[in-house]
Amino acid sequence: MSDRYKAIGGHPYFISPTMVGWVDLFTRKKFCSIIIDSLQYCIKQKGLRLHEYVIMPSHLHLIIQNEEGNLPAIIRDFKAHTARQVLKRLLNERNESRSEWILRLFKYYAKYQKQNTRYMVWQKTNRAIELDNEKIYNQKRDYIHQNPVRAGYVFRAEDWIHSSANDESELQDVLVNRQA
Repeated sequence: MSDRYKAIGGHPYFISPTMVGWVDLFTRKKFCSIIIDSLQYCIKQKGLRLHEYVIMPSHLHLIIQNEEGNLPAIIRDFKAHTARQVLKRLLNERNESRSEWILRLFKYYAKYQKQNTRYMVWQKTNRAIELDNEKIYNQKRDYIHQNPVRAGYVFRAEDWIHSSANDESELQDVLVNRQA
């Protein structure tokens, strides 16, 4: 496999973890909370540095970094953990009106993968792009912040609740570019 889209160095990387089938899972606060809690855990326990983020209905955009070069393992663990938590919620909390439909999709995508025997939640690729200069970094930061605006969800980037553009977001206190 090519190293072209793998996060292998200590620079910040832009990644876009995406749900299989582009399932709009993150329209529910309970699923967004899984992402936020998992990012906070990775920051505190695994050395993840979060620069920018946005949680869109079917995917995430993140600028992240790990100076020790463990970013691929952190991303793998993050996706595995969040997938388990999402499945747990869908299987155990029957108050989600779309559970059956979402689980059917996750099962469908899993049957084409050797690693996933029952369900597949995340697409395999993250399309990691190394941000080794300020121009590329700023372009990806602006892309992240403007994503909800371009999608027509809000008029101003700072109005999207699950974004580093929002000064009231749940992750403001752990963002690298906001820390003193």
